[in-house]
Amino acid sequence: MWPSLSFNRPLVWMGLVAFSASAWLPNPGLRIACLGLVLLAALDAWRQVRLECLRSRLAQQVMLQSADAVMITDAGFRILAVNPAFSEITGYAADEVQGLNAANLAASRHDTAFFARFHQRLQSTGRWEGEMWQRRRSGEEFPEWLSICAVTAANGRVQHLVGVFSDISLHKAREQDLRRIGREDPLTGLPNRRRLNELLASRLRHMRAGENLDLALIDIRGFKDINDAMGVDVGDRLLARFGKRLACHVAGGVVGRMGGDEFMVLRTTTYEDHESWVEDVRRHLLEPFSVDGVPLRLGITVGSCRAPEDGSDHGVLFQRLESALCSAQRLGGNQSLRFRPALNVESVPDLGLLNDLRTALTSGDQLELHYQPQHRLGDGELVGAEALLRWRHPQQGMIPPDAFIGLAERHGLMASLGSWVISQAAAQLAHWHSPELTELPVWINISAMQLFQGNLESTLSSALHRHGLPAYRLGVELTESVLLDERAGDIVGRLQGLRRSGHPVALDDFGTGYSSLGYLKHLPVDKLKLDRAFVQALPEDPADVAIVDAVVSMASGLGLQVIAEGVESREQRDHLLQAGCQLAQGYFYAAPMPAEEFERYGAQLVAHKRTDLSGSMAMYEASPS
Repeated sequence: MWPSLSFNRPLVWMGLVAFSASAWLPNPGLRIACLGLVLLAALDAWRQVRLECLRSRLAQQVMLQSADAVMITDAGFRILAVNPAFSEITGYAADEVQGLNAANLAASRHDTAFFARFHQRLQSTGRWEGEMWQRRRSGEEFPEWLSICAVTAANGRVQHLVGVFSDISLHKAREQDLRRIGREDPLTGLPNRRRLNELLASRLRHMRAGENLDLALIDIRGFKDINDAMGVDVGDRLLARFGKRLACHVAGGVVGRMGGDEFMVLRTTTYEDHESWVEDVRRHLLEPFSVDGVPLRLGITVGSCRAPEDGSDHGVLFQRLESALCSAQRLGGNQSLRFRPALNVESVPDLGLLNDLRTALTSGDQLELHYQPQHRLGDGELVGAEALLRWRHPQQGMIPPDAFIGLAERHGLMASLGSWVISQAAAQLAHWHSPELTELPVWINISAMQLFQGNLESTLSSALHRHGLPAYRLGVELTESVLLDERAGDIVGRLQGLRRSGHPVALDDFGTGYSSLGYLKHLPVDKLKLDRAFVQALPEDPADVAIVDAVVSMASGLGLQVIAEGVESREQRDHLLQAGCQLAQGYFYAAPMPAEEFERYGAQLVAHKRTDLSGSMAMYEASPS
């Protein structure tokens, strides 16, 4: 700010010289001039004194107003002065600590080694800064952040020590809260996933000979429905009660919340009762919970494993627990399932295949559409084609749909996959310029996931508009299970909308689902696809004959067309024709084929104009892909 107090200034020296010379100068004028210099030197000295006083007052005010405690001691750590913040933090008045050794205020938490390092650092560098525990007047110990600086004389000898410290109790409490939050579930107060990982690793390290570690991963089945029906607040209270009941039941074990509606239990034991223990835990959780006076029973699915039998590494055990739980859920849930090596073997290929499927969907160059012709039974006329998705894997070759469609549905890829099929089918229809194919409809299969995850209607409309196609060129096929899936919303209204737009609608795999005939009567569909299961044994199996005849008769009464799938022989074709079935597809006519081959297939039909399709199409028959 300004220079320190000093009288070693030119004007002061000139004043001293003038004062000494004034007594010897004979000329009164010179004496008066010397007197003037003396007065100026006195004013300069007085100004220096005033500045020093101001500096002293400001330093004192800074010390008084500081929120940090200030303590001044001599070289022997005897307290000479403190500021009000010191008294506010410690509870000691200034006169109570004056002359007291500052070491007497330190808490008993620090050992002699700590103070030895403290003095060594202070003597070698003249400074020390760090965390120290101190004792208040009430006896309470608190943490402080202390900074000490040594004030030395001109010869380098320490004269005083100035210490500045602040109370960091709140800061330490916040740190502890953050550490607790990082390891504790805020809703239930149970250990979270990170803390469970640490506890599991610790128990594995300290497990003795003859001991086992039982682990169970518990999932509340359908918890989202509870949240939707009763509200998130009720769901949170239910989770808290669930965790409390589980913790009380597993005395001596560890209970934690993995996240969402998943909880984990582990216990160290010497008993060989893993399965009965897991079932006992599950049975206890099946007892009803009272929520707002209403008894509520939960569905409980449990995956379990045991260390060291199923692994001795905490990461491996976590993975195997989740594998067991996922397998139990795939089997329908509401049961307990222990890990076995076969589950792990099954899950690894799924993971790799899933990653490859995402890559294939992103690039698009591995996916293909094959087209299976549909013929009119009466004259063999080509009347349409079903678009079937194929995946040509770069390493595994052609992968059948049943190996990856379920995987896509489980992992939320079906909407994107279905959109790719629609876009590709529309583009192919626009690409075909052969006269025999320009009016031909192509049928695409729609899954339940496309109906409630994606926007089917806008995807169809966009694809048709992009390629300038009429809506009747793209037919949609839905299975009975899709029609009964509540997630798809008002399916009747949506089908009516598709038909109003011009899309023909077919009910696929008819006879294998659960829809009633009364429900079928109100469905806006154009045709029924008779499942291949009822066609394979024709005409020998009387039960299948009766079913086919009944379905064809019923469809005729409802004004619907019937197309039979899986027709592979002349006898099957002849029986279907005699029963009144209008359309058919299957290997008797042709196997599913790539787009270019299908175009040649249509051209060949027109060119040859043969009535006996079985003979003329023999060159196109292929084994099932």
